[in-house]
Amino acid sequence: MIQIRAAAGRGHADHGWLKSWHSFSFADYYDPAEMGWGALRVINEDIVAPGRGFPLHGHRDMEIVTVMLAGALQHRDSMGHGAVVRPGEVQRMSAGSGVRHSEFNPSPEEAAHLLQIWLRPAAAGGAPGYEQAAIAERPGAVLLASPDGRDGSVRIGQQATLWRVRLAAGGDFDAPLAPGRLGYAHLIAGGVRANGRTLAAGDGLKVGDEAAVRFVAEAPADFLWFDLPA
Repeated sequence: MIQIRAAAGRGHADHGWLKSWHSFSFADYYDPAEMGWGALRVINEDIVAPGRGFPLHGHRDMEIVTVMLAGALQHRDSMGHGAVVRPGEVQRMSAGSGVRHSEFNPSPEEAAHLLQIWLRPAAAGGAPGYEQAAIAERPGAVLLASPDGRDGSVRIGQQATLWRVRLAAGGDFDAPLAPGRLGYAHLIAGGVRANGRTLAAGDGLKVGDEAAVRFVAEAPADFLWFDLPA
C-alpha cells in the first residue's frame, strides 16, 4: 500500500508570528483519518517570525526531533539545557515522564523555518533527555535519528530511523522495508517519483506492506524518510 498525503490537504494555522502546516492532526486541526502513521505522530512545518516563539510549555511521553531548514531556534528546558539549533544540526528532546521547554527565534531579522517531528516512544514514563548533533549536509542519505545513535545520529527511544535524503535531478534512493514495518516520506523541496507516484514539496507518502520504495528525483530533491514500527 502506498498513499500520498497531499500538501494541500494538511492542516494550516496562521497566527501572524507563526505559520504552521500539520501533516497529522495537531492543536485545532483534527482529521480522524490523519492521526499519524505507525509510531510517527506529528510532522509540523513551522515558520517563526523574528524575535517570536513558544513560551514555556510541557510535554510527556514523546520523542521530539527538530530539523532546521533556515534561521535558528533557541531552546531552553527544565532539565537545564540551553542551546541554539541551526541548519546542519538536529535536535532531540525525549519528554519521558515530563519536561517543560521554550523555543524562540533569536534573530531580530530572519524568520526560522523548521520541521518538528514527534514519535511515540517504545515505553512510557522514561527519563527526560536532550541531545543535539551536527549532521552532514551532503548528497545522498544521512541518518538523523536512530535507536542506537549510530553514525552520529541522535538517539531516540523508539525502534525507528529517520533519514534526510538529498538527490540531484535523476538521482535515486532505494529504501527497503522489513516485513511488518511502515515507511513515511516527507518532501521538503523538489520533486520525486516513488514507486510510480509523484510527490511535490510538502507532500507525504505513507507506505505499508511493501518490500521497498525506490525514489527517483525529477528535479533536485530534499526529503525525509522514516522507517517505522507499526
